[in-house]
Amino acid sequence: SIVIVIYVTFFTGLVLAMQSAHQLKQMGATVYVASLVTISICRELGPVLTALVIAGRVGAAITAEIGSMKVNEQIEALDTMAISPVRYLVAPKLVSLFWMLPALTIIGDAAGILGGYVIGVFSLKINSGLYIQTAMKFLTLKDIYTGLTKPFIFAIIITLVGAYQGLQTKGGAVGVGKATTVSVVTSFIMIIIADALVTGVFYFAEL
Repeated sequence: SIVIVIYVTFFTGLVLAMQSAHQLKQMGATVYVASLVTISICRELGPVLTALVIAGRVGAAITAEIGSMKVNEQIEALDTMAISPVRYLVAPKLVSLFWMLPALTIIGDAAGILGGYVIGVFSLKINSGLYIQTAMKFLTLKDIYTGLTKPFIFAIIITLVGAYQGLQTKGGAVGVGKATTVSVVTSFIMIIIADALVTGVFYFAEL
């Protein structure tokens, strides 16, 4: 998933820098593109876009894998052998994604910031050192841990939704396809809602 995350966040950083530059240029504040892109990526866009990519790729794979086992009666076979399907199938995926999604988010943040840097330095002609200095000047520790708190929550959502839909699958191959679609859509909606709630918590905590 690293390559996909890098592509998505890098080009998001590019677009964000180009769009914000147009407005800031009218106020003679083009240099603040650096801080706008950096804070936006670290607090919001990096975690959310990375989670959406993983929900579409890994979440769907979790549902398809468990759903296929369900319709082929392999889940019942685990029950017969006194092996918990949740402990055997879901727990390892949850632990893996719980640690890997934040790591992917850090990579995505770096790629998004690099995208803004490319536009700022090579298109807007902002001095490289000044760009980095401005970006770091307004980036606070709270911005960083706000952005890195969200992936842990998103990881739980993606895994649990994917596993639940997989375990509820019925109707053979057609059912697997439907469960996968529902899993991705549900994960997307819940990620956006969770993002709004977490952002609200941090926002009101500042007041």
